[in-house]
This record gives sequence, C-alpha cells and structure tokens, in this order.
Amino acid sequence: MDNMNIRPVTKNDIPQLLDLMCQYIVDFYKRPRPSKDSLSNLVNNLIDNPREGLQFVAEKDNELIGFATLYFTYSTLNVKRQAILNDLFVIPEMRRKKIGERLFLTCLSYIRENNFVGMVWETAKDNYVAQSLYKKMGGIQSEWIHYEIN
Repeated sequence: MDNMNIRPVTKNDIPQLLDLMCQYIVDFYKRPRPSKDSLSNLVNNLIDNPREGLQFVAEKDNELIGFATLYFTYSTLNVKRQAILNDLFVIPEMRRKKIGERLFLTCLSYIRENNFVGMVWETAKDNYVAQSLYKKMGGIQSEWIHYEIN
C-alpha cells in the first residue's frame, strides 16, 4: 500500500484517533464507551510524556486507518527498559493489507533503535487472526503465565 504512512501521533490526530480508539474499545472488544475526555487525556498524556509511551498511526489519504500503542516500563531481570504493545488496531475495511504488520514492525524498529530489552504483548485466546500475525512477525508465546485482578 504505497500511499499509506505510519508515523507517531500528533495533537492534530486526536479527533480521528479518538474515533479509532472507540471502534477498538466498543466495537471490537465490546467494552463500554469511555468518555471523550478520558480518552483525550490518555492520548495527550502520551504525547506530552514520551517516556511513558507513544502511539503510532497508519494514515492513508489523510485518514487514520489504524494505530498501535506502546507503554514503557522496566525489566528488572534484564535491567533495561521494556515496551508493552498494548494496542494494535486496523479498521475492518483495511485489514488483510499488511497494515497491522507495518504497525507492528514500526513498533519493533522503535524499541530496537532505542535499546529496549524487548516488547511484550497479549491477545485474546480466541483472536486467531492476531495470533497468526504475531507468529508471522517472530513472536513466541511467553513461558510466563499472565494474571490479572480487577
């Protein structure tokens, strides 16, 4: 897809990005719609505090068609910074065009260029499309078991 660009998010992207994030949260994951203010605060916080994380967007013809979110933490075992790929989303009509791959590779390039120990992520057990992409990209299932508490 030649006329598609992947780049870091800017403040000008916020209105379109909020719409994309709502599609991801509400339509894809079937979660309650967050308030516009809370989503806007999240995006602005990442733009204003790049040591906490960053977002990349996929843009085609001045329209955002996908995004990826990295959050940054530390690995005590490796004594280095580590990235968490928290989100990778492409709008349904643009899937199967390697946009997800390009977003993933952009994130991977970023962490390698900035000397992170690595990147970790998770996906739903039944999200076989994502699992296929992650295996294709060289990802391996962790030996660690993921737990959560709400």
